Amino acid sequence: MAEIPAEGSPTISFEFFPPATPAGWSALDRRIGELVPLEPSFVSVTYGAAGTTRDRTHDLVERLLKETDLHPVPHLTCVGHRKDEIDRILERYASAGVDAILALRGDVPTDGSDQMAGDFNFAADLVAHIRSFGERHGHHFRIGIAGFPEGHPDTPNTLECMDHLQAKVDSGADWICTQLFFDNHAFHDWKDRCRLVGIEIPILAGIMPISTRKSIRRMAGLAAGMVFPATLQRSLSRAAEGDDEAITEIGIHWATEQCRDLLDHQVDGIHFYTLNESDATLRIHRSLGVRTSRGLQRDGGGID
Repeated sequence: MAEIPAEGSPTISFEFFPPATPAGWSALDRRIGELVPLEPSFVSVTYGAAGTTRDRTHDLVERLLKETDLHPVPHLTCVGHRKDEIDRILERYASAGVDAILALRGDVPTDGSDQMAGDFNFAADLVAHIRSFGERHGHHFRIGIAGFPEGHPDTPNTLECMDHLQAKVDSGADWICTQLFFDNHAFHDWKDRCRLVGIEIPILAGIMPISTRKSIRRMAGLAAGMVFPATLQRSLSRAAEGDDEAITEIGIHWATEQCRDLLDHQVDGIHFYTLNESDATLRIHRSLGVRTSRGLQRDGGGID
């Protein structure tokens, strides 16, 4: 069972979300077909708040296992869930041959329901439970967790935020996948701070190219403190209003240069948030000309 990343090469991975319509599934099938030749180390599959897309997530993961050579890593959230409910999900994934999970707290309910109604308060609790499940059932999952280079919206105290990350690592996490960011300086500084407190597991950098002006506002709302560097904003301001093609080109160029810098600094891996599109990811990958590691690979139900 190899570490993430495999020695000598960074991992390159993609995120997909389960579509809600037949047309969405057809479009995603085409996108996946275009990205498979890139031989990503793994692909993550998102999981809606409070489990709202749970069945669709399972369906997409199982389709990827049966119909492709891709290594799917499902997201799993825990807020509002009971331990036996999580166990049933893990049993289904274990039976299907899944052996890696991205463990997340999930969004706090906004409908007035009680967050404390479940058995889990924090992602660290879920990580520990997944690790315990493996010990009880003899099926070891490699566990990824989220990292927030520019801070977590619920934890403005950066030292406390690092304590929470350390708790997830201490509970048994194997690697970290970061929230998307546009300021590499913030990422490099945060990674250094992780190493200073003794967090040594691999850190994968989350990258999402800007595609439209509307998407900029949406991205800014994903995490408190997200920085849009002045150089990036200046480039975007030069694009004519309504010229989304120009915005897309700027976004791809910026993300490509981010990736070049990350690779120059020996990043452990780059995780692309694809939004179920392929063109930007294909273009960035082609520009980088990078030889990647298959880090996570399926081989008889295990990870090489």
